[in-house]
Amino acid sequence: MTDIRLAFAHPEERAEASAGADPRDRISLRDHIVEADIGAFQQERGQTQRLRFNLVVEVRPQQAPLADDVDRILSYDHLTESIQAELAAERLNLLETLAERVAERVLSVPQAMRVFVRIEKLDRGPGALGVEIVRSRAAVPLRATHADGTEAALHPRVVFLSNAAIAAPDLAARLDALEASGQPVILTVGPADVPPPASNHGPTQRRIDLLAIEQNAWVLAARDRRCVVVATRTEIDWAMKHRQMIVWAPSKIVLDAVDGPKAPARDAVALALWLAEMLAADGLDVHGDVSVPAGSRVPVTRVPA
Repeated sequence: MTDIRLAFAHPEERAEASAGADPRDRISLRDHIVEADIGAFQQERGQTQRLRFNLVVEVRPQQAPLADDVDRILSYDHLTESIQAELAAERLNLLETLAERVAERVLSVPQAMRVFVRIEKLDRGPGALGVEIVRSRAAVPLRATHADGTEAALHPRVVFLSNAAIAAPDLAARLDALEASGQPVILTVGPADVPPPASNHGPTQRRIDLLAIEQNAWVLAARDRRCVVVATRTEIDWAMKHRQMIVWAPSKIVLDAVDGPKAPARDAVALALWLAEMLAADGLDVHGDVSVPAGSRVPVTRVPA
C-alpha cells in the first residue's frame, strides 16, 4: 500500500505526497531491536530471536501552545513500552498478532490518530522477514470491563436493513435473532425509496443525503421500540457496553470524521461498511438485495429480505 510505503520513506517524499492536504504531525521509532521468543515453528520455541520494530505515529493537532511541556505530547516511551508490554503479555506465534496488539496499545492514548507498524525477524533467513500494517484510531475496538475487573474488546455486529427488510412482516423476528446473539448490534439503513431533493451543490447534497438516511432510521424506530436512534460516538459506545440494539443516524459522525468515508452519502451500504471498520466490527450483515462495495476488510454476510 502507498500509505505503508510512505510511512517509512524519507520525510521529503512524505511531504511531497501530502502536499495540498492537511498533513498531521508524526513521531517515529526506527530500528528498535529487541529479543523475543516468538514463532509458530518448533525450532523457534524456547529460544529468542531478534525483532526489529519501526513505528510511525500520526498525532492529533495540538489545540493549545505546547509551552515546551512534555505532558502535552505523545511520549516516545509510549512506543517502546507498548512493544515491551505486548511481548511480556504472552508468547505469540505470529508477527501479525504482535503488530495488531502493538498498534492497538499505541492508539489507546488520545493523541495518537494513526500508526504504521513494521516488525521484522532478523534471524530467520539471509534477509529480514516481516509484516507491515497501518491502523487508525477509529479501528481500535471499544473495551468493556467485566465484574471481575478484567477487560475485553467489544466487536459489534453491524447490520444493514434494506427498505424491503424494514417493511417485511418478519422484522421483529429478525431483530429477535440479532438480539439473541448477545453481541452489540448496530442497525443501519439507507434512504427511503423516494429520492431526496437535489441541490446541485456537493456539500449541501451530502447533508441532504445523510438526512434522508436519518429520516428512514426514524421510520425503522417507529416499527420496533428496540430500534433506538443514536447520532454520537458516545451514545454508540454506551449502547455497545450495555449490549443494546441501536439505529445509526450518520450525519454527525460522518461530517465530524477526520478520515471520513470516501463514498458518497447516498451509498448507504458503503457508509455501513465504513462504520463497521471504524468500530472494529466482526462483520456486516446485509439484509436485502442491495449492492455491496468490494474491498472491505470487514466480512459481509448476505441475508435475504
